[in-house]
Amino acid sequence: MKKSFYLLMTGATLLAAAVSPAFAETDNVIYGTMKIPYNAFYAAEGTASEVDAVSSATDSKWKNDKLVGGTYYEEHTDDNGGNILGVVFPVAISSADLETLGENNYDFTELAEAPSAFKHVAVENGEAVFSALQGDTSAAEAEAEFTTVSGYGDYQISVNAINNADGTSDIGTIAGVLLTTTDGSVYGLRHLENIWRDNLAWSCGIMTAERHGNELKSAQYEDMMGKTIDTITYLTDTGYHTLDVDFYVPLKFVGGVSVAEAAAADGKTTVSFENLPEDFTPVYSVEGLESQVTDGSLTWEHAYAGAYTLEAADESGIYAPLYADFILTTDEIPVVYDEAGTSLVAAEGFEPEAAAAFLQNLSVVTVNGTEYTAGGHHGVLIIDSEGYVDSEAVLVKGKGPEAETEPIFPESGDYEVTASAKGYQTPITFTFKVQ
Repeated sequence: MKKSFYLLMTGATLLAAAVSPAFAETDNVIYGTMKIPYNAFYAAEGTASEVDAVSSATDSKWKNDKLVGGTYYEEHTDDNGGNILGVVFPVAISSADLETLGENNYDFTELAEAPSAFKHVAVENGEAVFSALQGDTSAAEAEAEFTTVSGYGDYQISVNAINNADGTSDIGTIAGVLLTTTDGSVYGLRHLENIWRDNLAWSCGIMTAERHGNELKSAQYEDMMGKTIDTITYLTDTGYHTLDVDFYVPLKFVGGVSVAEAAAADGKTTVSFENLPEDFTPVYSVEGLESQVTDGSLTWEHAYAGAYTLEAADESGIYAPLYADFILTTDEIPVVYDEAGTSLVAAEGFEPEAAAAFLQNLSVVTVNGTEYTAGGHHGVLIIDSEGYVDSEAVLVKGKGPEAETEPIFPESGDYEVTASAKGYQTPITFTFKVQ
C-alpha cells in the first residue's frame, strides 16, 4: 500500500508581510496590473533561490486559463508547447516611477480602483523592484495530505477546500504558493509544474520528468529533503492565505527496489536493491499478500495471480518508502461466462476469491476485435467488479461539454468478447448476446 501522511488543520499562523516601501505624500499613486516574471514576483517573499519559468511540451495546458488563470506565457518556436513566464498581478506604482520605466513597464494596465491585494513597485537603477504582497492575511481552513508518490514530482501535497478550478479558487486567483520549512527556508511554486488544481507537487532531483514527459526543474527544491514543511502560503489577489502543517520531507535517492515476475504457484521470487543507503533498514509489506522477505527472496504460502506492490519502508523514517510493482502469473482461467446471468463467475473447482482476483486485475476487454482499456482514468467499464457485462457501456471521446459517447454494443446481435487480466496468461473469450 502506498502510504500518505494526513493532517487536518483548522487554523494557521498568520504570515507577517514584509514592510512595503512607502510612497511620499506628493506621489501620484497609480494602481494597475503588471506581467511579473516568477523570479521577480517571489524575490521579496523570502525565497532563497531563483524561481524559473515553466516549460511545457503539451499542446495547450500552459495557456488554458481554466488551469493556469492569472499567468502569462509565450509559445515555443520549435514545437507545440509553451512557457509560463510569470503572473499578471495588481501593483501600486507612482506616476513618476511608471514614467521612468517607459516601455519596460511590464505591460502595465491601469485599474479603475485600488485592488484588495497588490505589490508596491519601486524603481532602482532603472529597473522595477516588487515588494512583498500587500493585503490581508487569513488562515485557510483545509485538509492537507502529503505523499512521496506522485506522477508529477518526488513529493505532492493535496489540499481540500481550496477548489482551485476554472482559473480561480475559493480564496481568489492563486498567483503563487510558498512552502516554508522549520529552518526558515522558503520555496516558491509555479503553475502547471508545481501548482495543479488543488495539488502541489515538486521534484527534488530524483524524478526528472513528469508523467507527460515534461522536464522537471528541481534545483531550488533539492535542499528541502530532510526538512519539515510547517506552513503553506497561498498568494492571491485577495491576500495571503496560510495553512499550518507538519510534513517531514523524507530523503530520496537514485535507485530503489525491484521484484522479479514469478508464477503464483512457485511461492517465491527475487527482491533486488539498487544503491540502497547503508542506514536504510527496510520493513516489508505487500497489500493483499501474506508474505515475507528474507535474504533477497519474497516468499508466500498462497497467492492469486495478479499485480502486486512491495513496499520497503525505512524503519527509521528518515528515507521515503520504496515501492516495486510486480506480477504473479498463472496459466489457469478461474472464471467462466454465465450466459443466463451475463456475467463472469467462478469456474468449477475455483473459489469465489479466485474469480474476484481475476476481475480485479482486468486490463483489456476486446469486443469484436476492438481493444478497450479496462481500468484507469481513460478506461472503459465494460465488465464491472462483480463480473457483469454492461450492454450500455460507452466509450467517451473528448472532455467537458463537447465530449461525445460511442456505444460499445451499438445494436442487437452477438459480440465476441475477450477479457484479459494482469498475470493471467490465458484470456477468456465468450459470446455476449445483446437483445
